[in-house]
Amino acid sequence: MTAVDAPVTATSTVPAPPTGPEARSALSSRFVGRKYVQLVLVLGALSAIGPLTIDTYLPALPDLSRQLGATDAQAQATITGLLIGLGFGQLIIGPLSDSVGRRKPLLAGLVLHALMSILCALAPSIGLLTVTRTLQGFAGAAVAVVSMAVVRDLFSGIRAAQLLSRLVLVLGVAPILAPSLGSALLALTSWRGIFVVLAVIALGMLVLAFLALPETLPVERRRPVSVTGSLRAYRSLFSDRLFIVMVLVAGLMFATLFAYISGAPFVLQDLYGMTPQQFGLAFSANAVGMIAMTQINPWLVKRYSPVSVLSFGVLLAVTGAVTLLVLMLLGVGGWFAFMAPLFFVISAAGLSFPNAPAIALNRHGESAGTAAALLGASQFMIGGAIAPLVGVFGNGTPVPMAAIMVGTTGLAAVLLLTARKALSKYDYR
Repeated sequence: MTAVDAPVTATSTVPAPPTGPEARSALSSRFVGRKYVQLVLVLGALSAIGPLTIDTYLPALPDLSRQLGATDAQAQATITGLLIGLGFGQLIIGPLSDSVGRRKPLLAGLVLHALMSILCALAPSIGLLTVTRTLQGFAGAAVAVVSMAVVRDLFSGIRAAQLLSRLVLVLGVAPILAPSLGSALLALTSWRGIFVVLAVIALGMLVLAFLALPETLPVERRRPVSVTGSLRAYRSLFSDRLFIVMVLVAGLMFATLFAYISGAPFVLQDLYGMTPQQFGLAFSANAVGMIAMTQINPWLVKRYSPVSVLSFGVLLAVTGAVTLLVLMLLGVGGWFAFMAPLFFVISAAGLSFPNAPAIALNRHGESAGTAAALLGASQFMIGGAIAPLVGVFGNGTPVPMAAIMVGTTGLAAVLLLTARKALSKYDYR
C-alpha cells in the first residue's frame, strides 16, 4: 500500500476542516473593509424586497378595494396572506438552507417571487389576489431567512447586532421610498402595474444575488436533509426558554409595526383626507426615525449591551403607544396627535429589530438557518395574525389600531422584563 493509498488515522497530520467558531472566524475574516461594505449593501438590498413587496402597494389599498369590490378587512387580508406566506415559508426554507447551503434557496425564491408578482397583477378577484400574495410571501421567505442566516454564519453577539443595525440602514430605505414609489406609480398606472414593477425588482435582485453573494455555509457545516433532523433542531430551539422569549418579543414588536402598516393607509387617507402622495411622505417620516435609531444602536450596544438597549426600546414603544391611545380616545390634535406618538413607537422599533434577533441567534449558531426561520416565521405569523384585527375592529377612528399597539408593546415589555435577569447573565460578545 502506498502513502497515497494509506488511510488517514487518528495520528495523521492531515488537518480537519475547521468547524464551529473557528470556521465562522475564518469566514468572517474575508469580509473586512470594502468587502464588508459590499456584504451590507447586498444583504440590505436583498432584504429590502420584503418591505417593498408589502409597502409599495399601500397607497393603492383604497383604490384596490373599490375596483375589486372588497371591504377594508378583505383588502387588509392581502397583507395578512403575504405575512403568513413569509412565516410558514421560513419554517420550511430555514432547515433546508442548513442542508443545501444559502444560495440555492435564495435564487429559487427570487425566481418564484417574480412569477407570483406577475400573477398578482393578473388576479381578477380579491380572493385570488390573497392567494397569490400568500404564495408571493412564501417565495420572499427564502430571501428573509437566508439574509438572517448569512449574518449568523459570519458573526455573533455584538458584531451580529452591529451588522444587523447596518442592514436596517439599507433596509430602511425601502419603507421610506416604497409608499412614495407606489404613489408615483399610481399616477402612471393602476395597482396592477405596481406588481409588474415588483416582478422586475425581483429579477434584478436575482442577478445581484447570483453575481455578488458567495456561499457562506461550507459543506462541512451543513446538516443532512432529514425531517427527523429538522424536528430535532426545532425541539432544541423550543426547549430554550430565553430563545423563545426573544422570538416572542421580536414578533410582538413586528406586529406593532404591521398594525401601523395595516391601519395607516385608511386612517390617514380616509379619516384625515391625505392624498396618496401626502400619505407617502407621512409614512416615510416614521421610517426616518426608525433608521436613526438603528444607526445609534451599534454605539449603544457597545456601551450598554443588547439586552439593556432592547429593554429601553420596548419601554419607549409602550409609552408612545399609550400616549397615542389616550389622544385618540380624547379625539384631540387631528393628524398631528396621531403621527407624533407613532413616531416614537416606530422609532423605538429600530432598537428592537437588530437586538432581539441578535440575542436569539447568538444562542444557536450551530443551526443558524433553522433558528432564523423560527425567528422570522414568528415575526411574520404574529404580525399576520395582528394586522387584520385593525380592520375587524375598525370603527372609523384610529382607536382600534392604537389599542392593538398598546397590547403588543405591553406584552413584549412584560415578557422581556420577566426574563431580563436571566438574559443579563449571558455573554453576548
